[in-house]
Amino acid sequence: MNAPLGASMLADRDELARRLARETAGEVMFDAASRGRYATDASIYQQMPIGVFVPKTPVDVAIALQVARDMGAPLLPRGGGTSQCGQTTGAALVIDFSKHLRRLHELDLESRQAVVEPGTVLDHLNAQLKAHGLWYPVDVSTSAQATLGGMAGNNSCGSRSIAYGNMVHNVERLAAWTSDGSELDFGPLDTLGPKEREIAEFVRGTAFAVAPEIDAHWPTVMRRVAGYNLDIFRPRSERPYTGDGSVNLAHLLVGAEGTLALTKSLTLRSAPLPKHKVLGVVNFARFHTAMDSAQHIVKLSPTAVELVDRTMIELARANPAFRPVIETALLGAPDAILLVEFSGEDRALLLKQLQSLVELMADLGLPGSVVEMPDEAAQKALWEVRKAGLNIMMSLKGDGKPVSFIEDCAVPLEHWPNTPMR
Repeated sequence: MNAPLGASMLADRDELARRLARETAGEVMFDAASRGRYATDASIYQQMPIGVFVPKTPVDVAIALQVARDMGAPLLPRGGGTSQCGQTTGAALVIDFSKHLRRLHELDLESRQAVVEPGTVLDHLNAQLKAHGLWYPVDVSTSAQATLGGMAGNNSCGSRSIAYGNMVHNVERLAAWTSDGSELDFGPLDTLGPKEREIAEFVRGTAFAVAPEIDAHWPTVMRRVAGYNLDIFRPRSERPYTGDGSVNLAHLLVGAEGTLALTKSLTLRSAPLPKHKVLGVVNFARFHTAMDSAQHIVKLSPTAVELVDRTMIELARANPAFRPVIETALLGAPDAILLVEFSGEDRALLLKQLQSLVELMADLGLPGSVVEMPDEAAQKALWEVRKAGLNIMMSLKGDGKPVSFIEDCAVPLEHWPNTPMR
């Protein structure tokens, strides 16, 4: 925890709490217990906030922004608090969007776009989309708690990013308040208003001013979630964030962790639910071989390729709830397995892709290494074990526990075999 606030700061904090209570309809929580609860999230980090504000309406957010600006108080937007890098903790006024600002405002079935408030939980959105044969495909493992605003803040990926991309590839527009209280609509450059275009030109100028640094150091991998996406304003053929060749100013806010603006709503691009899925579980006697094989497997155009290492396999086997499921995927005692999923409309085509995986592994010197799972019930059960990975790891006996403090790092596939992973 950080050091206690000084007397003058305590006085300012009390006045901040009084103004928020007087001028908004939101919940104002500046007591020690509430601040202590919000001093932590799913990460190992802890820092006591100035106070906590839970808005009931977007108007509450706008007023809180004005009050905080008047009093010089920093702001920290928060969703479900599921990230493991401490992004939702800090010595600031925490604004919790997750309790009330969680509505689906609009669903355009023709364009497959959904407009949601930032506190909307991913699973709740998908429950509403499912009735229309749609889903939001950034399928993070914390989907039961993660909010769309938070997912946009850290540019979440999910197991199927290899097929559907990250948040930045699936956010069409972002309505937000900037620090001066302006409510702006961020989107494609040719749709921007005067003030938004002014911001876009400033950012473009900044990107060109540091162009040598961007060209030298910005990674070109798709799954890049390191922060500001300045490279979208650079005319580079390998830009990973502009699949249609256009620039979308909303994508500058995605990944910015709430440091550039407070989100009011997000316009998201949903996708059709795949009618069929098949799964191939590739067993490896050596972890290194699993890493080396991934670069070849992705050429078969799978929907997902996920690793489960020996530690997780052994812990799952030791858990009565997971043992029957994990053992259906194993051949002997592998050092690692890769879950390789294919999905689409044509089941016969998917089964051919699954056979292509079997043949590929034989060509790589690993015949008989694939457990074929064409049944979707079995697939779902196995994916649930993979989804529970962190909880499984925390079930290690004894005082020694794994510590998660870096997430969503990305390594080009060709470098995987030489990357120290454990």
